[in-house]
Amino acid sequence: MEKVVIETYGCTLNQADSRIMGNLLKKNGYEVEYGRYLKDADYIIINTCTVKTPTENKILYRLSKLRNLGKKLIVAGCLVSADKEKVVKLVPEASILTTSNVQDIVDVIESIKIGRNVIDDKYKRSEKLAYGIDNDSIIARIPISEGCLSNCTFCETKFARGPLNSFSEELILKAVENAVSNGAKEIELTSQDVGAYGLDRKTNIAELLQKVSDLDGEFMIRVGMLNPEHLHRYFDSLIEAYKSKKVYKFFHLPVQSGSDKILKDMGRRYTVDEFKSYVNEIRKKLSATIATDVIVGYPTESEEDFEKSIELLGEIKPEVVNISKFGARPHAPASKLKQLDDKEIKRRSIRLSRFVRDFQFKEREKHIGEMRKVLITEKNEKSFSGRDERYNQIAVFGNVKLGDFVEVELTGNSSACLIGEAKAN
Repeated sequence: MEKVVIETYGCTLNQADSRIMGNLLKKNGYEVEYGRYLKDADYIIINTCTVKTPTENKILYRLSKLRNLGKKLIVAGCLVSADKEKVVKLVPEASILTTSNVQDIVDVIESIKIGRNVIDDKYKRSEKLAYGIDNDSIIARIPISEGCLSNCTFCETKFARGPLNSFSEELILKAVENAVSNGAKEIELTSQDVGAYGLDRKTNIAELLQKVSDLDGEFMIRVGMLNPEHLHRYFDSLIEAYKSKKVYKFFHLPVQSGSDKILKDMGRRYTVDEFKSYVNEIRKKLSATIATDVIVGYPTESEEDFEKSIELLGEIKPEVVNISKFGARPHAPASKLKQLDDKEIKRRSIRLSRFVRDFQFKEREKHIGEMRKVLITEKNEKSFSGRDERYNQIAVFGNVKLGDFVEVELTGNSSACLIGEAKAN
């Protein structure tokens, strides 16, 4: 049996694409491994990401090393969708498979067998979920759409993924049912922008979430990134859907900047006050975790604009903050602007990161001694970890196993998460 290794970079949507390819390959008689297992691989698929320059550089370096191993190489994902020529120049012997064509993976490998390299890069609007997902773990990542409706000036992903393509509710619900029947306990509804789901089908994420929650089985649902610009369309219904015991009380709302001027320059279609209003309403109606994203060093960001981002985060104190240093991406309009000095961007990033770590640590300290129901989802050499109802990560010590729902007493804090002790049944 020929063996295929799939190595994935980037977001949960990319990971879901890898699992779709893996499912198709297994159905057609191939052995599939996920990760960097290369020793006995016949084919290597690198599923790439194009969000950040450092990630791109890491992928290109990896490809330069792999080309010397004598393996059959397929490069898939967002990097080849956005900048195919760069990859072809580096590894001309590789076959290319863009994001909307992952369902063609078996045909690509069959072509390689007869000595034909393939460049499969025509955009196709398809129902990827119809091809199934290879789910074999506690966490199942279910893609609900790809593409988006936004035009952010810093982003290259839309260039790679194309316009919004929402998948059918029927296929999504079937994928969730299959994952749960195979042992999944955490369902991640993933997309480039979950908030845009269904707007091309006259439905929305609130309606879908309610239907997923109504499915039988013991599992938790994590909703992916919700772009604030779409929340006004279904906000009240979304809050109601979140009240289900199966839904993590976790909202990923990327603000990107605390300055209205920078939001306008970025092409973001909401204001800081609108963002704060959503956060306040969520916290008023639910005990929820707020996660957000902030970009530091956008080309037009002044020191005053940067201070406004610090002020905003200090005011709302999000439990999760993903800080990114701005990096110009080739097809994004912001790449054509005069760029800020790298040292200044680094300075702002360090300052903001320290500020966030400080208030987050203090906020977590307040919860030591509390009891939490935790779903155990991960394991390392020293401990297990899991998520409570608000999707807080908790390192758990005690007699537990993956997939358990356990009562945990919070006993400590670290720079990254809470620490707890599982209570004996």
